[in-house]
Amino acid sequence: MNLGTALVTGGASGMGLAIVERLAQDGFHVVMADRNAELAERESRALRQLGLAVEYRVVDLTDEAATRALVRELVPLSALINNAGVFDERKFFDVDSGDYRRAFEINLLAVATLTQEAALGMAPGAKIVNIASRAYLGAKNHPHYVASKAALVGYTRAAAMELAPRGILVNAIAPGLIDTPLLRNLTSERLAAQLALQPTGRAGQPRDIANAVSFLAAPHMDFITGQVIFVDGGKSLGGSGA
Repeated sequence: MNLGTALVTGGASGMGLAIVERLAQDGFHVVMADRNAELAERESRALRQLGLAVEYRVVDLTDEAATRALVRELVPLSALINNAGVFDERKFFDVDSGDYRRAFEINLLAVATLTQEAALGMAPGAKIVNIASRAYLGAKNHPHYVASKAALVGYTRAAAMELAPRGILVNAIAPGLIDTPLLRNLTSERLAAQLALQPTGRAGQPRDIANAVSFLAAPHMDFITGQVIFVDGGKSLGGSGA
């Protein structure tokens, strides 16, 4: 079964890699776009050895011309998964304008460029899925990241309204605490504090995000648009897991 071409940004590691693998298993021909050429080549080769239709492209998403050229090379896309993003922690009074610019450049502006270019060539039934964050509801120690992901949610809703007449559906996924290298870098005390806020008592896995993307990108999914699906183990419910 060939579901067409899916482009996954930031696809060589973490949640992106899990999304690439799952969409390829679903029947998409998947292109993983990443700035790390060595990692992208290695991971795409490993997936091809499993019989999956995966290739890679190296791109710097801050380069608008190169980003648009990549999308034009792949049109028409059946699915665009805007997964690439940047995250770092800064205390509120330490964040400067450069931190905000960097967060918005990747977490919003690159998404807008990719979405605009892809939508020009997409056929009715195509899907766009943006990876936001549960943090868009508010979080400490990274106001620039929170603001950029809140903007991404707003952009998702705007794009959904703009592209609905073309038959293109646009949604977002808001991951919570997911077991990635970033999480494993936390101190044991910090990790315990984060897990205490989880009603499920555990962190999610990259495959949990990939499964949600698979649902939103599926050809038979044809009546959901402009929505944000929380994949966060219930953390967005509020309270604690105690």
